[in-house]
Amino acid sequence: MSVEIWLAYLATAVVFSLAPGSGTVNSISNGMVYGWRKSLASILGLQVGLGIHIVLVGVGLGAIVAQSATAFTVIKWVGVVYLIWLGIQKWREPAPTAGQGAKGGANAWQLFRRAVLVNLTNPKSIVFLVALFPQFIDPNSSQSMQLAVLGITTLVIDALVMLGYVTLSSRLTDYLRSGKIMGALNRVFGSMFIGCGALLATAKA
Repeated sequence: MSVEIWLAYLATAVVFSLAPGSGTVNSISNGMVYGWRKSLASILGLQVGLGIHIVLVGVGLGAIVAQSATAFTVIKWVGVVYLIWLGIQKWREPAPTAGQGAKGGANAWQLFRRAVLVNLTNPKSIVFLVALFPQFIDPNSSQSMQLAVLGITTLVIDALVMLGYVTLSSRLTDYLRSGKIMGALNRVFGSMFIGCGALLATAKA
């Protein structure tokens, strides 16, 4: 893989990660409620979920999911239900009081597990990767090495973008933290999770 091809993929990966989605909503929500330190667990969880998708695409299972209407539909509706459930939980989540942010609510393991499922139950990323990776792979060179480069690049870029979202949102919270405002934000992000679920419900393989 040439440097030019890698740079082209790098730019594509940045756009892919910046695009609003359930992972973005999860990162911003956690950053505002728990602060950037505690939210690192959720960023790691998102990368584990994305990494599993990358591995599936690399071994060929991703193509099966992308081409199988049944497999795509099953994963899609699991994701829809999970995102709507997250949205309802967010609506019902009590607003943190002053100084509580990073201490109250979910622990690091819960944030990690929740983030893994957010990415893992989104089949659109598998379809995207299946369509994207072949465009940047030279069939005359080692495909496993090229897939490793593309996969690592994707994970690093996505982690940095999510860290940016978390950091910015946690700093914004310093100016917004009050029970009333945080309660309203919980409902906003709850609605966004439900909206992501509704959008996922319309996705087609």
